[in-house]
Amino acid sequence: MAADGLASVRARVDATAVASGRHPESVQLVAVSKGRTVDEIMAAYQAGQRDFGENRAQEMATKVPELPGDIRWHFVGPVQRRKVKVIRPLTHLLHSLDRVALAAAWSGGDTPPPATLLEVNIAAEPQKHGVLPDDVDATLATVAGLGVVPCGLMIIPPAPDAAADSRKWFAQLRELRDALAPTYPSLVELSMGMTDDFEVAIAEGASMIRVGRAIFEG
Repeated sequence: MAADGLASVRARVDATAVASGRHPESVQLVAVSKGRTVDEIMAAYQAGQRDFGENRAQEMATKVPELPGDIRWHFVGPVQRRKVKVIRPLTHLLHSLDRVALAAAWSGGDTPPPATLLEVNIAAEPQKHGVLPDDVDATLATVAGLGVVPCGLMIIPPAPDAAADSRKWFAQLRELRDALAPTYPSLVELSMGMTDDFEVAIAEGASMIRVGRAIFEG
């Protein structure tokens, strides 16, 4: 099932990218594997997928040793500071840097910290993690002083009734990135779009999409 779902999602990614005047290779697909078994992940791996996303520290720590070493693991969920020591050595890219205190913990250790994205609470939803849009500039400056230089921005927008409902949030994130890029040239990536709206995200400039259900249940 994962192989079929992956093929379907990739075809949709390619078609949307081309329709948007982009190269398909400009969009990185992260297969969100939280809650999925090692066998399900291996099925996607055998179909060519190498980037997988987890959101629970202990689940990730259990899976990683059982799967091939060339998988690039993305951590896409909220991070408790006490769990940093668990996920930091395993993580290729942290999508959910959402506060200065986490940046301070992430920068610790004897090796350079893995790459990060700054999570933005684009709609200022009180129940969600992330830096408010008006605070992104100051937060970037502060975390850079801690030795963490995010390579882009990430959002989880309000759940859409229809895919088109997410367009304004994706456009706002792209505009925010573009406004900040002259000051922070490391801000290249836009991680936005999931199963219900990834095609809209691609049309609005997503460089990474995080898709789980459409792959593993597709």
